[in-house]
Amino acid sequence: MALNEVQQLKNLLESNKHILLVLNSVQNTDAICAAVAWKKWLEKQHKQVDIIADNFILPKNLKFIVDTQDIQPQISHLQKFILKVDVTNVKIDTLSYDIKDSWLSIYLTPKQGIITKNQLRTAQSGPKYDLIITINAQDLESLGKVFLSNTDLFYKVPVINFDTHPGNEHFGQLNFVELNSTSTSETVYKIMNQLSASYIDADIATALLAGMISQTQSFKTTNVTPYTLNTASQLMNLGADREKIVKHLFRTKSISSLKIWGEALTHMESDPSIGFIWTTITREDFTRAGATEDELKELIDELVNNSPEAKLILLLYENTRGENKVHGFLHADKQRDAKMLLQSFQPEGNKKTASFAVTNKTLKEVELEVVGKIKKILAV
Repeated sequence: MALNEVQQLKNLLESNKHILLVLNSVQNTDAICAAVAWKKWLEKQHKQVDIIADNFILPKNLKFIVDTQDIQPQISHLQKFILKVDVTNVKIDTLSYDIKDSWLSIYLTPKQGIITKNQLRTAQSGPKYDLIITINAQDLESLGKVFLSNTDLFYKVPVINFDTHPGNEHFGQLNFVELNSTSTSETVYKIMNQLSASYIDADIATALLAGMISQTQSFKTTNVTPYTLNTASQLMNLGADREKIVKHLFRTKSISSLKIWGEALTHMESDPSIGFIWTTITREDFTRAGATEDELKELIDELVNNSPEAKLILLLYENTRGENKVHGFLHADKQRDAKMLLQSFQPEGNKKTASFAVTNKTLKEVELEVVGKIKKILAV
């Protein structure tokens, strides 16, 4: 009798030890919370787990979620190159190395006799990960440099795909793409509950409930179902701290965040005929507000959740680290494709959210070019 997908997932999790969790290169609170919940759940079963997210910067309001500080921006130590020496007849006294002119030299000094090249062998270990779980990625390219710099890994190791977007390409060996879920966190809880609910502790429950609350604006969105509310109730019974979640997600806006939001709202423009709004933030705006680029993530979420008439939301801002670069972020509704609309700018991301950067142009030049191209595409 064929195994269903949950049973297949159970077998994969039981048979593999070192698991890689990878987030969409454009992360949101739901994806971050779902990933750390998986990490803690798997570690309770003595698995080694790493979370990687391209361009990751931990939002200040998520520091209360356990293990979010462990998320890294890139994979390190993926494989080992092994130098083997036959010491049957020659014992090694000392080992040393140095690097000169971009070459690594390894020095082996025998206790007696000599070492010849016939006593040397080289080898390469396999990848340290034996299973990959992707979060909120509609395709592998949505993972950004994590995929592009480690392509072979994703074709050698089984991939489990968790997402809620209708455009998902079902690229995994197993695909848990729940279109009716309000969030990936809701889907993850459903699967964990079927696999082994006993491992879900208060920290895991809090992370999953935070993901659900962020994605539904505290259960105010139209896709909230009785099943969603029942799931939230179960998570609270398991110890999820709803008050702490609401406090950190909605009641801890810094003065600098509020100021940079004010600047963004001041510069906002719109084209109601196509449901398009956009805004720009200059380097001087950041300075006046005392804000940093990572505070813009909350701004984008607020614009998305509080602009129901907007089908497209574009944010453009100048780099604050001295580079002559303009960054852009585009959010699209279900009827539009953000990545396609930005195709001229080599974007990263997916149909729902895509980001890009343009060098050696002013903010105004980029605004005119990007807005113009988007309007031209939509006019066809």
